[in-house]
Amino acid sequence: MKLVFLGPWRLAVTVLACLTSLSSYADEAIKVSVAPSQMVQGGTGLIQTPTSRMRPEGDFDINYTDNEEYRFWSVSLQLFPWMEATARYTDVRSKLYSDVESFSGDQTLKDKGLDVKFRLLEESFYLPEVSLGFRDFGGTGFFESEHITASKAYGPFDFHFGLGWGYLGTANDITNPFCKLKDSYCSRPAGYSGRGGKVDYQQFFKGTTSIFGGIEYQTPWEPLRLKLEFEGNDYSRDRAGKLEQDTRWNVGAVYKWDNFDFSLNYQRGNTLGFGVTYKFNMHTFRQTKIEEPPRSLINVERPQTVADINHQRLYRDLATESGFVLSDAHIDDEAATFYGQQIAFRDTDMASESIGRVIASEVPETIKTYHVVENTGRIPMVDTVIDADKFLSAARYEGLESDITSTYHRETPNSEVLANYEPNSPRGFGFSTDFFWTQTFGSPEDFYLYQGGLIFSGGYTLNKNVGFYGSIRATVIDNFDKFNFKVDKEDSTLPRVRTYVREYVTRSNIIMDTVYAQWVDKLSDNVYAQAYAGYLETMYGGVGTEVIYRPVDSRLAFGVDLNYVQQRSYENDFDFFDYKVLTGHASVYWRPEFLPDTLLTVSAGQFLAKDKGVNIDFAKRFDSGIVVGAYAAITDVSSEEYGEGSFTKGFYISVPLDLFVVKHAKGRGRFPWIPIARDGGQMLNRPMRMIDYTEARSPFFD
Repeated sequence: MKLVFLGPWRLAVTVLACLTSLSSYADEAIKVSVAPSQMVQGGTGLIQTPTSRMRPEGDFDINYTDNEEYRFWSVSLQLFPWMEATARYTDVRSKLYSDVESFSGDQTLKDKGLDVKFRLLEESFYLPEVSLGFRDFGGTGFFESEHITASKAYGPFDFHFGLGWGYLGTANDITNPFCKLKDSYCSRPAGYSGRGGKVDYQQFFKGTTSIFGGIEYQTPWEPLRLKLEFEGNDYSRDRAGKLEQDTRWNVGAVYKWDNFDFSLNYQRGNTLGFGVTYKFNMHTFRQTKIEEPPRSLINVERPQTVADINHQRLYRDLATESGFVLSDAHIDDEAATFYGQQIAFRDTDMASESIGRVIASEVPETIKTYHVVENTGRIPMVDTVIDADKFLSAARYEGLESDITSTYHRETPNSEVLANYEPNSPRGFGFSTDFFWTQTFGSPEDFYLYQGGLIFSGGYTLNKNVGFYGSIRATVIDNFDKFNFKVDKEDSTLPRVRTYVREYVTRSNIIMDTVYAQWVDKLSDNVYAQAYAGYLETMYGGVGTEVIYRPVDSRLAFGVDLNYVQQRSYENDFDFFDYKVLTGHASVYWRPEFLPDTLLTVSAGQFLAKDKGVNIDFAKRFDSGIVVGAYAAITDVSSEEYGEGSFTKGFYISVPLDLFVVKHAKGRGRFPWIPIARDGGQMLNRPMRMIDYTEARSPFFD
């Protein structure tokens, strides 16, 4: 919508006058700084320009903005106190999806973009906060920019100043300071190299440079914030075309209501824009629990001897109160050992305390040590060794410091504990039902395509090491019938190991997902292994093996997998295509101390398309249990051979079920986002990964 009101300078002067008059009514006691908010394209900023401000760690903002030429959908995450990341979809209203009208249909041009910003200097009494940012650095370069920003708060005002290159620097206010160092920085290469998705380092800080900045004002009325900015873009090189700009001054307002921000702005002296942001914090997000208080150990009547133990009641209470389902137990006069699976508590300390309280109230005082051995399947993983006397003292609050966690430790089950293990019912059937959700953004048929349904899984365990398993996928809801172009037309020299995905997901509402046999065992104190054969995933079947070295509560683990697989047919559940490949990787799993609650996984080897390289996965866990991750695979395939996207990358969010129910629970759902799925850098989706199977030894996701 095009509007014409005041001239550019009259507009700026009027807004400043309003800010000054409003501040005169402010209570002098107000010392609250302006809370950061989202700019139009997502990420902390004013209207069109970023600021150096960072939000509280874990803040997650979902943002939608709209103006005459563009619509933006974005999510912005404060990953660390010093790092903000933003992912964005852009809808260009003035352009079709492609140059081919029959392919585009009614779809307008869509583009994906990624931004990142790092804090270089934290604000102090005298010095401003300083940040360095990169906009649209991994996409097709619609809004590719680099910027250095500084912010300084003074009472209800927050002042911002920045230097921008690329899209933020087209007004060309000043000489590029890097041009003084090297002539190559004086001009920015035209266009964007590669096929999109490639980080063009050679573009950084080159070409024209502009200044930008502005002021934010927290009004005396707490929900309302006002913004005034001077931007560095002259709109001469927009993807929507050269846009009319009557002024470089923009004004806006943000109204806060509960977890929402509603924004209204007036841009370029002629265009009205609006937006809405939903915010929550991944650290503090919680679900209130309805639960009984911890079992009291004060004045408890306990059995006198081992013979007096009510085993049936003890085993039942461990399952119902502590979520610990037994597969075996061994109790003598000095130690009580319980083997089983924890199905209720994500938090290992909460689980250990609950189990310890049940045991301590139902076994004799003569037993001085409790062993709680957590299994995965029927394989012992970790032994939580509880000092009974110290635990009782802490649970009864007899000391000044009643720290129950200091009364137990975790270790690898020793030979005696393993020798006493004789699991009950090692043979039998098991069944489960899980929900799945597949989605894609920005397809030509529709911006958002989805498929959801149920996965019915079952299996028969022959003994504690060998089992036969399978799963059926049933689609309940989807709009994949909108797919018009099932065969991917992208030119690529690589085998089509993943790009027939549309054929697989649209063939039938009920498909056989997996059918396979599996062997798994502990080889030594810290080494576990598996072997498997059958229909291993939706697109591949074959044989494979994996070994992992994972000490208890270690920050490091190492694994190797090797697989020989053949591509399954998308025409039916049982046939195969001719394509065969040997694929496998050596992996390092590292939780570095300098990046709290972070897991880095580096896997090097041969991928499904026989390309060789490395896949890097970065996962960040927040206090709520939510995990946000990103991965990228770089191989020996060039961007030209790879095709659109240049290399494989994706993002995911893993959410624990515990956040949506009023009782403690385990389990989680994973929601992926893959901007472009090509054939390079693709890994086999093994039925089970040993890093997941051995999660109890060094919990990250739980």
